[in-house]
Amino acid sequence: MKGRKILNILHMKYAVEVARVGSINKASETLLIAQPNLSRSIKELESDLGITIFDRSAKGMVLTPQGEEFIGYAKKILSQIDDVENMYKAGRPLKQRFSISVPRACYISEAFARFSTSLSAEPAELMYKETNSSRTLNNILQMDYKLGIIRYAEKHEGYFKEMLEEKGLYYELVTEFQYVLLINKENPLAGKDEIRYSDLRPYIEIAHGDPYVPSLSMAQVKKEELPDDIIRRIYVFERASELEILSHNKDAFMWVSPVPEKVLNKYGLEQRSFPDNKKIYKDVLIYRNDYKLTELDRRFITELCLTKREYIKD
Repeated sequence: MKGRKILNILHMKYAVEVARVGSINKASETLLIAQPNLSRSIKELESDLGITIFDRSAKGMVLTPQGEEFIGYAKKILSQIDDVENMYKAGRPLKQRFSISVPRACYISEAFARFSTSLSAEPAELMYKETNSSRTLNNILQMDYKLGIIRYAEKHEGYFKEMLEEKGLYYELVTEFQYVLLINKENPLAGKDEIRYSDLRPYIEIAHGDPYVPSLSMAQVKKEELPDDIIRRIYVFERASELEILSHNKDAFMWVSPVPEKVLNKYGLEQRSFPDNKKIYKDVLIYRNDYKLTELDRRFITELCLTKREYIKD
């Protein structure tokens, strides 16, 4: 049609690579294209779309909010193009794909590890992202992740269910649990018969730095999930780093979903039930209403159910 611009697929690929490496220089090397030509291609793409995809600075190329949304759609389009090409190239098997965004939990990572051993020898691409509920929702709605698991306190269930239904997402309860206290076996609290909130004040809490509840500000959520009676706190974003800190720092503690014995032994940790902690949390599997589960998805969900039964007792 006259006046309608057709997006350049090659320019789209360039933008995705720049977003991945965060630099025109690095992207020009991986794409084998001259830097000025790559910069011009990105500017042409932004002009065609009428948006700014990247903020340019001395530190590199950073996605704008509109750019992040566009890159999510671009990845979907490029993935579909790859699938079509694979489908019609003789003798080239279709790549197995699996993607999930989840909270940080031992039973979930164990399920993924076991599931990964079931892959056939055919080409495969698996993505496993540990993050908070907000990013999990964004990953499914904007970034082409197929499955997600979100975690919320039971008192916020109404907020989440309303939002999931509004966004056209299917949801199903995986498990519910109370957090346990995780400490180093040499922590002085390990010798106490019963630990109370008042006992924790002198110690260092390891906490996830990205709590999230819809309709509540970050300040409100942090006040609820991270009360002020703990005066020392380390914020982490990766599960491996939290376990390493607990393993080395005898004064640290953390609230977690139940941890298996083999992980406790590996890092020299102890988990304790906590009589003062009555809050119930729920982990909920989500995906788009129009998404049809693949064989890989079903295999992962089977492993998830098995590890949940092993780690989280009713």
